Amino acid sequence: MIALACVGPGEKLRSAIQTLGRAGAQAFSRSSSPLFRWREGPRRRTQLRSVLSRLAAAAFALPLLSLVPAPAAGQQLPAAPAETLFVYGPGGPLPAMREAAAAFTRAHGVAVIVTAGPASQWLGRARADADVIYSGSEHMMTDFIGQLHEASAGAIVDSTVTPLYLRPAAILVRKGNPLGIARFEDLLKPGVKVLVVHGAGQTGLWEDVAGRTGNIEVVRAFRNNIGAFAPNSGEARRMWTGDASYDAWLIWNIWQVANPEIADMVPLAPEWLVYRDAGAALTRRGNDRPIAHAFVDYLQSPEGAAVFRRWGWR
Repeated sequence: MIALACVGPGEKLRSAIQTLGRAGAQAFSRSSSPLFRWREGPRRRTQLRSVLSRLAAAAFALPLLSLVPAPAAGQQLPAAPAETLFVYGPGGPLPAMREAAAAFTRAHGVAVIVTAGPASQWLGRARADADVIYSGSEHMMTDFIGQLHEASAGAIVDSTVTPLYLRPAAILVRKGNPLGIARFEDLLKPGVKVLVVHGAGQTGLWEDVAGRTGNIEVVRAFRNNIGAFAPNSGEARRMWTGDASYDAWLIWNIWQVANPEIADMVPLAPEWLVYRDAGAALTRRGNDRPIAHAFVDYLQSPEGAAVFRRWGWR
């Protein structure tokens, strides 16, 4: 059922229509063809002019009417939908980002939709509606800036790029650590098969770790033991779970925190440690929305930091 709801000065419009109805009834009650009653005298002509004047006034007021569904008895019209933020980024920081988004939604009543994974899967949508872009490393954020720079809405505003938290590289081993791997040097032994990621936020990570001491022999020995170069962490996880021949997986610690059922973790000694960060940035669209600024502020707040610490960030 459709009802007419008055918008704005509705009482004035309703009064004009009611008056029009009464005047019309009085003016034309004696004839089925009232337009032919002109000759009955000045009084009739005056009444007709009054009716036509009121009709014109009512027609002028009609734009103030809107067609809306009639609410059921005792039911209010639905409220306007809540604001929605659209956030895009890689899969590594996703567990922490997803928990932070849920907490922000509870606190502010704003829906936060986080889309994560390889950039090729979401860049097209991000160009149109992204409010916030997050990254898994500084070089990844720089890549995103270049990939989105021509977007009207989703282009990253460089001055808003904010490094958030760091996580260290670590060694993941099979559950129970059957080879007894205890330190990075164990990965240099002949016959150890290591999985690494070469892409996304880990481009060059294995080389940075192996080259930390400045010894080229370490880099040579480690490279000889690399069994596969996965293009991203998600693909590396699939390879790790699908092929038990890999003995160790050099990756960020957060992947074991998020997937404790598939691997144990061996921390790297300080001399081998490499850190990279996750960052967040506003797009052109997000930079114009105070709620997007508030979300990035929340990520840096003590509450946001506590969320990221639970997922292995520091």
